[in-house]
Amino acid sequence: MSASLGIDAGGSQTRWALVGPDEGVLAEGSVAGFSALQLGGESGQRKVSDILKILADQVQGLGGVSAMHAGVSGFGGLQESSGQIMHSLLAQHFMLPGGAVVLSNDIELACLAAFEPGRGYVVYAGTGSIAGFVDGQRKFHRAGGRGGILDDGGSGYWITVQALRTIWRAEDERPGCWAESPMAVSLFNAIGGSDWSCSRNLVYEAERGQIGQLALTVAATADIDPLARDILHRAGHELARLGSAMVARFGVRPIVLAGRVPQLHQLIEQSMRERLPPASDLRLVNLQAHVAAARLAQRKDLS
Repeated sequence: MSASLGIDAGGSQTRWALVGPDEGVLAEGSVAGFSALQLGGESGQRKVSDILKILADQVQGLGGVSAMHAGVSGFGGLQESSGQIMHSLLAQHFMLPGGAVVLSNDIELACLAAFEPGRGYVVYAGTGSIAGFVDGQRKFHRAGGRGGILDDGGSGYWITVQALRTIWRAEDERPGCWAESPMAVSLFNAIGGSDWSCSRNLVYEAERGQIGQLALTVAATADIDPLARDILHRAGHELARLGSAMVARFGVRPIVLAGRVPQLHQLIEQSMRERLPPASDLRLVNLQAHVAAARLAQRKDLS
């Protein structure tokens, strides 16, 4: 019998897993990240297609795939043109009929990986940030997740942008002071220089995932630079706002904090706890959403 494929695609990384009929993991791996938001133009569509081809090549030598569930960042439903394109690309690259490909938003997938419907909330912080809840009727609800221009508070992208904003505002008042900040020194080393053109090219030309990955550099200096520490502290407060929004709407339930950002530094989780409603049950979990997606696909395939 063929295996089922699960995909969890975010801005900085795409993880995949194959499971067999017994739902045991046969293989797993990762490729570059992508988002359904990239599908609005031909260039973005080519980039996503190229990533899916690499993923399909990795999977191809491991046996047949009969069903797939993909959780994709930025997916807003099959009623949107980007959703239709995403569905078509997945079916094409994995040579599956349309009915064998199930698509959801990555946060909805994370909710299903963390809880049975109606049981709890997920606050997810990677390249972007969002909170999600799948209620007892399997309806998906969200808070945040509106992209870096409007929000994405507490995300990797947000952390990097806050760091660069802090550095350049200080430079406006006291040129050259960046050299006194370990955070600024590390960031400028990572982006190739302290000239404004280096920061400008990063912010206005790089992919969101590339920008978000620089949050690693900010977090690495948090123990020696109060500027970095303050940014991570505020990131936790931003993520608490998302969890609090869910509690205000649907009542007190356990909250899972997931994604790569909470793993950057313990300060993020600590400051989030400070701002959550009293008696909140916050759990830091390394969700295996790609494995959960593969198992969902397997169950659908056998039903």
